[in-house]
Amino acid sequence: QVQLVESGGGLLQAGGSLKLSCSASGRTFRTYAMAWFRQAPKKEREFVAAINWRGGSTYYADSVKGRFTISRDNDKNTVYLQMNSLKSEDTAIYYCAAKDGINFRGATSLYEYAYWGQGTQVTVSS
Repeated sequence: QVQLVESGGGLLQAGGSLKLSCSASGRTFRTYAMAWFRQAPKKEREFVAAINWRGGSTYYADSVKGRFTISRDNDKNTVYLQMNSLKSEDTAIYYCAAKDGINFRGATSLYEYAYWGQGTQVTVSS
């Protein structure tokens, strides 16, 4: 089992950058595939980015491709989301999620992830 805690959210203007962090407890972090999802007001939670257990494969939603970068540091039990060129439509609560890393192919459905953090708010003003 793994517990996840996100940090790094905030309020900023469009065009700015922000880096989110997700710290995980437990010595098995490196066996999990990790992902970021987000949920805007009155909208469903949607996939943003994912990374396999080694960090060698990454996956992105089309809406963030080229602007966001997911990475991980298994020695620090942390996954990151670097967000550049932020837009007002990126405003949402961002959640970190984890799933078993075996045969990971970039799962984009939230139902495939067993563990979730509490979320961190990102607000982008236009």
